[in-house]
Amino acid sequence: MAATVLVTGADGFIGRNLVGYLASQGFQVIAASRAASVPSRANVVTAPLPDLALPFDWQPLLERCDAVVHLAGVAHRFSEDEQYNLVNHLATAGLAKAACRQQKHLVFVSSIAAQSGPFSEQELTEEAPPKPANSYGRSKLAAEQAIRASGACFTILRPVVIYGQGEKGNVSIIHRVASLPIPLPFGGLTAQRSVLSIDNFCSAIVMILTEPRTHGETFIVSDPTPVTVCDLISRHRAVLGRSPGLVAIPERWIELTFAAFGLADTWNRVGKPLVARPTKLLALGWKPS
Repeated sequence: MAATVLVTGADGFIGRNLVGYLASQGFQVIAASRAASVPSRANVVTAPLPDLALPFDWQPLLERCDAVVHLAGVAHRFSEDEQYNLVNHLATAGLAKAACRQQKHLVFVSSIAAQSGPFSEQELTEEAPPKPANSYGRSKLAAEQAIRASGACFTILRPVVIYGQGEKGNVSIIHRVASLPIPLPFGGLTAQRSVLSIDNFCSAIVMILTEPRTHGETFIVSDPTPVTVCDLISRHRAVLGRSPGLVAIPERWIELTFAAFGLADTWNRVGKPLVARPTKLLALGWKPS
């Protein structure tokens, strides 16, 4: 087991959860971020990260750890092409070269966006040729390619959308809508989407850190069973002690409504399918909850 793990981007939704989980599993954690906060556990220390769009020497941080989980980057749909390239691609390439020199295991958290656009009519697998559809996905794929070329010991993860306490993005929107005390017209939506709980993500990271067979490999990470929007709403309302309250109206009407409000991209991310199962990771013994 890696004794000390450097987690970059430790102040984000994923990073905060991962740092706490690793600490609970007995790892020593260096939580690195641009907004370093006071550690909440005895086996967590913080470290500052600069703006990764600028040149940065990773060596001092890497000298303190056995492995690094690289989360830091520019989030999806929030920046310009050049910023994606500088932070998501080139900064990661620099980290990979430093990890090679220091002989550290680099776990790179890429994205399913490196493999596909927001929906796919075919089930995605790691063996399928990657076809990113936007600058974010292309920058993640470029980072993956730089890591493979660096000579570093690596594992690349392509998680689907992650949900849990502090979640962001479309799952967060669905859960907020599900909290409204009104019937919802989404009972007819049938498209299956792969999602990933933050707990399962964290357990996958621990497996990667402790299983040498994952070295040099790329893995899709998701909950084993895809869900529909109806499933997500029904689950959330069940937690609230309420019935699903779903009404089925024609899917095409909902799609046209989304388009009329300028939300065609959102429809692609919730109303169309994207199934990416973690078959390869499960075959190595990963046991998600």
